[in-house]
Amino acid sequence: MRILFLTPQMPYPPEKGTSLRNWGFIKGLALKHDVVVLSFLDPGQKSILDPYFLSICRGEVVLPPKRTTRTRLFDIVRTSAPDMALRLASDVYADRLRYWLDQEEFDVVHFEGIEMTPYLDIVAAADTRPLIIFDDHNCEYLLQRRSFETDIRQIQRWPAAVYSFIQWIRLRRYEADVCGRANRVIAVSDADAAALHRLVPNTEIAVVPNGIDSVVYKPHASAMQEESALVFTGTMDFRPNVDAVLWFVQEVLPAIKQKVSNIHLYVVGQRPHSRLHCLMNDPSVTITGWVEDPKPYIARAAVYVVPLRVGGGTRLKLLEAMSLGKAVVSTRLGAEGYPVSDGKELILADSPEEFASAVVQLLNDSAWRRSLGEQGCTFVKQHYDWKMIIPQVEALYQP
Repeated sequence: MRILFLTPQMPYPPEKGTSLRNWGFIKGLALKHDVVVLSFLDPGQKSILDPYFLSICRGEVVLPPKRTTRTRLFDIVRTSAPDMALRLASDVYADRLRYWLDQEEFDVVHFEGIEMTPYLDIVAAADTRPLIIFDDHNCEYLLQRRSFETDIRQIQRWPAAVYSFIQWIRLRRYEADVCGRANRVIAVSDADAAALHRLVPNTEIAVVPNGIDSVVYKPHASAMQEESALVFTGTMDFRPNVDAVLWFVQEVLPAIKQKVSNIHLYVVGQRPHSRLHCLMNDPSVTITGWVEDPKPYIARAAVYVVPLRVGGGTRLKLLEAMSLGKAVVSTRLGAEGYPVSDGKELILADSPEEFASAVVQLLNDSAWRRSLGEQGCTFVKQHYDWKMIIPQVEALYQP
């Protein structure tokens, strides 16, 4: 079977949630199928395709369009489309997509994320129309609604709340239209599938969860653990991640400091947003920016924290941390979509007091940390290894 993936950034090397999911699909499917990837480049990614990538599949990359803040604001006024439908609209990409569709007959085209759906018309018009699969990495209208509900509580965040409100309303219509036009729609969790069903009640939504390569993400017994180190990982210009870190440092960390000396938080991820600059002078916080591999930071930490208050979909960072055998404290929203039990695979806490108390208890009990990490690791291996997930994707190709 010949499969074409349309991705918003090069999936290899897989350095964040979107590319980790895309690469998991591509690498797994390429074992049995002929896979082609047409992708945009993320800032900082190389335009030369990696030899290992080319040993797995074929592909081509295109530079993303340049959209300034001014352009985005102008688009809000002049169009009724959501920002995500315009973010990667590119004549160059459209031309290359037509080229691939003219040169080869694809059985399946995967649209990986809502940013890629402006190209639906081109694929639908192909001479031999392929099966169109829309993989909705986040239920986007729900994410924007949650962002609005969080930001509206803070006066200084009202401009962002207005933006999220507009995007929420526009995405409800746009996301419903995309789901109605695709042959198959994928959600990453039952919660996201239910939210999409509210938009398109007559459309079947398949749930294919995020996965992990448990061989790559395995506990390192030799890793030197810092007994008072906490870690959070993620793309640090992504609003939910920025909000999570600010909330944790401002509302949770002070209570931890009262009980634990020498506590240190490592915020690991590319493109730290300017809103995080206020933390740069805090001696108890290190913001690393881009690192080649976040796994050593996770391995050294005593506790992995997921203080997310905004978001949709499921968090691959949770699978990464549990697969590496880390004790995890997360908000319930941070663990949404995973069938975990509080106190078994991880600790769930939503209020600043509960979150701080859970972290302190884990820091003071190495045996509990180890037990929690082992149970989380087993949970991931049993349910979320890519070897078990790829057959679910292949099943969607059937008529």
